[in-house]
Amino acid sequence: MKRLVIVGVGLIGGSCALALKAAGAVGEVVGVGRTRGNLDDARSRGIVERAYTLDDRWTDELREADVVLVATPVAQIAPMLATIAAHSGPRTVVTDAGSTKQDVVAAAAKAFGERAERFVPAHPIAGTEHSGAAAAFPTLFRDRTTILTPGAHTAPDAVATIRTLWETCGARVSILDPAQHDRIFAAVSHLPHVLAFALVAELAARPDAADVFAHAASGFRDFTRIAGSSPEMWRDIALANRAALSDALRDYRTMLDRMAQAIERGDGVALEELFAQASDARRRWQAATTAPKPVDR
Repeated sequence: MKRLVIVGVGLIGGSCALALKAAGAVGEVVGVGRTRGNLDDARSRGIVERAYTLDDRWTDELREADVVLVATPVAQIAPMLATIAAHSGPRTVVTDAGSTKQDVVAAAAKAFGERAERFVPAHPIAGTEHSGAAAAFPTLFRDRTTILTPGAHTAPDAVATIRTLWETCGARVSILDPAQHDRIFAAVSHLPHVLAFALVAELAARPDAADVFAHAASGFRDFTRIAGSSPEMWRDIALANRAALSDALRDYRTMLDRMAQAIERGDGVALEELFAQASDARRRWQAATTAPKPVDR
């Protein structure tokens, strides 16, 4: 592609640009973001050739763009799509990198109308607990999965363009229905982040928090690593996927209650059975996973 416009030049958008450049798959990358400091980082690292804050006249870059990637927090995607729809060219393919899909699909339909066929919703399953252009690196998506959730009316050539984009970044691409996507990721990504935040918040509120954290070791570190992620980003994701996440939280509470009751009764047999079921399920999942372990986003 000749021109890629990235709105939100952080870890995901920046890493995408670096991967495409390393593959020689893009002519120029234009970056758009909220803060000049982050955009300066993107320029100094060669992620973008030109950079604009949202207060600049960045929309002039859209008409000749081959692809526009919206890699902002999910709460900012809808207003960005409305702006892009008003200025992008008729053949421009627009995509996103949001962790929720039903809300994004609805926002794109509202923003683009009949031109929504040029919008391809996507979710690259990669990331770290770090953010910003300074955290970007070109191999972030290698051997990871990117999910596309096109609708029945999405143009096949637009889907092919975005599939090729992510495959060029090293990702494996799969297709899901938006509602199925949101149910799955409420369980395996959004719920774990809420749990990690909740555990750290509860321990930090204890009167003896300093002593508790002083004695925390590798198990606590592994379980709570994702609580170091962006609070703003995960607030937006939790609210955007509130229905599916509420269902996942309810089911998790049910399992916690079963374990709590077994502990209170001193029922070691029941407790060990639940632990064994979980341990076996994780071993089966791990054995079936041939790629390097993904880092949730």
